Amino acid sequence: MEEIVQYCAGLDVHRDTVVATARRPAPGRKRETETRTFPTDTRGLLALGDWLVVEQVAWAGMESTGMYWKPVFHLLKDRIPEVWLLNAAHLKDVPGRKTDVADSAWIAQLVEYGLVRPSFVPPPPIRELRDFTRHRRTLIEERTRAIQRLEKVLQDAGIKLTSVASTILTKSGRTILDAMLDGEADPVVLADLALGRLRPKIPQLQSALTGTFRASHHGVLVKQMLAHIDFLDQQIEEVDTEIATRVSDYEPELERVQTIPGVPSASG
Repeated sequence: MEEIVQYCAGLDVHRDTVVATARRPAPGRKRETETRTFPTDTRGLLALGDWLVVEQVAWAGMESTGMYWKPVFHLLKDRIPEVWLLNAAHLKDVPGRKTDVADSAWIAQLVEYGLVRPSFVPPPPIRELRDFTRHRRTLIEERTRAIQRLEKVLQDAGIKLTSVASTILTKSGRTILDAMLDGEADPVVLADLALGRLRPKIPQLQSALTGTFRASHHGVLVKQMLAHIDFLDQQIEEVDTEIATRVSDYEPELERVQTIPGVPSASG
């Protein structure tokens, strides 16, 4: 098989090290291969880039394992003509690998013969936006878990608020919980704090709020959980603001995407 890329490299990226194999032409039809290992701190990655430049590497490929590829990719993409992020599944699907061939050497050979294709790596603004949207999802998931923990504490105290209200943290629910934290234990008084559509359910609320809630036990836990939920709400609001600012440059694209059936609008 004739080589497609004369000067190429394969990178096997780990948390603390990156193993790099460079392949280059040699006299006759032979190929020379050299493998080196570099640390993945900034100094080490700069040294890796210097070595690949000296080796005249035109194509460098690396496996997209975890998130360790990111600093390597970002640092090399401006120094090497082509830096490819390779799909791990595609690498495994290519037949012919020998068991004694190192990962970096195998990747270099695949790049050399054009047997792999790069994965799509979005431009920096989209990568940053992805970080914010993924962080937002993490915050929302943590908020959901915090509410579930809060519900368990209330159930332990015999407080069946969610049997009457749709969720714990409605405006009525939060008002009732704050009153309980202030020491109010009378279910009649607590139920009378209900607002809006919960007012007709005051008799059921009185029964649901009759329990064994103790401020010295349940109250301490509920207070901390509510504070944690409030903190998460603030974080989500800040991330939402950041996302809204960043997507403002893509309003035309967003409007077109939202015309696709099944894609919700930004306000939906």
